[in-house]
Amino acid sequence: MTANIGNTDRVLRVILGVALLSMFLISESSLRWWGLFGIVPLATAALGFCPLYAVLGISTRARTVQR
Repeated sequence: MTANIGNTDRVLRVILGVALLSMFLISESSLRWWGLFGIVPLATAALGFCPLYAVLGISTRARTVQR
C-alpha cells in the first residue's frame, strides 16, 4: 500500500470529514446519517492512501527528484 495522497489533498479530506461528521452531530433531520460518510475521508487522510485513486492510477503525492 503506497501512499497516493498529497498534503493539500489530505488537508481537504480532513476538512470535508470534519464537516460531514459535524452534520451528523448537529442535524436532527433524517439527513444526519449521511454525516457518517465523514469517516471515509478522515480514514483515507490518516492512512495517506485512497483505494479509488489506486484503481484509477491517480496520485496527488509530490514526486521526489533523485540525483
